[in-house]
Amino acid sequence: MAISAADASAPPDLMPRPRQRVSGITFDALRRDEAVRVCCTAIERDKPITIGVVNAAKIVNMRSDALLAESVTGADMVLADGQSVVWASRILRRPLPERVAGIDLFVDLLAAAERIGVGVYFLGATDEVLDRMLERVRADYPALSISGAHNGYFDLATEGAGVAEEIKRTGARMLFVGMTSPRKEIFLAEHGDATGTVLRHGVGGSFDVLAGLTKRAPAWVQRLGLEWLYRLLQEPRRLFRRYAVTNTVYIGLVAHELLNPDRVGAPSDTSSSASPTPRVPTTELPDALPMTRTGRAG
Repeated sequence: MAISAADASAPPDLMPRPRQRVSGITFDALRRDEAVRVCCTAIERDKPITIGVVNAAKIVNMRSDALLAESVTGADMVLADGQSVVWASRILRRPLPERVAGIDLFVDLLAAAERIGVGVYFLGATDEVLDRMLERVRADYPALSISGAHNGYFDLATEGAGVAEEIKRTGARMLFVGMTSPRKEIFLAEHGDATGTVLRHGVGGSFDVLAGLTKRAPAWVQRLGLEWLYRLLQEPRRLFRRYAVTNTVYIGLVAHELLNPDRVGAPSDTSSSASPTPRVPTTELPDALPMTRTGRAG
């Protein structure tokens, strides 16, 4: 599945923004505050935008899961949610400015939604986790309009359309999907438009963090790019094999790309010989509904 030039262009009528192609994926080369401004502009202009966040494990899985690859690369904005991806971009001389963690963007958008007065909807996790998370969200963002919430335990094939219709009836403008990959990407690709929301962000395990079930690494660990190691120490039995396998494979992919820069195919199309996207100069982003409050996570 090669990515065409059209896939690398900005969504119609939104704002131009710099992009870099790394490991066969076209990333938006944005800092966290810039990504928030793009999202706020989408809300202001009523232009639907789906956010895709990608780390090394997802890149590896995308190469054998065509549906996941199609769902991620079809997103309107794709960000590097993994320090290893940022490091790889610099090694490959197609630098991404920084890691934009899905949970950080999530709490920033909650703060933005509270400030500009738009409704949000939460989809994912168990009812117990949702209740605990909503308690935290109401405490942190007392003026936030919560349009509704639904657990993530439903059959995508038979119930996905019904869940999307339920979300649409609430009139929510922002949708946060706290489900695992590839489930959240598939739901957003297949039913995102049907939800009637403008902004859709798959936040993975962020609901567990806000609910207090999972602890984030201290800020200094995050700055060193070692949050993955902190998570591994918390859940070694669950994460050791995943990190050992995917990190090793990803190092191999980056090495291959470094040695063969013109022979890197898109995910799930490793035979493709598509050339990497040339470096794009930074484009000044317009001021749009700037943030006035920073959210907290963990």
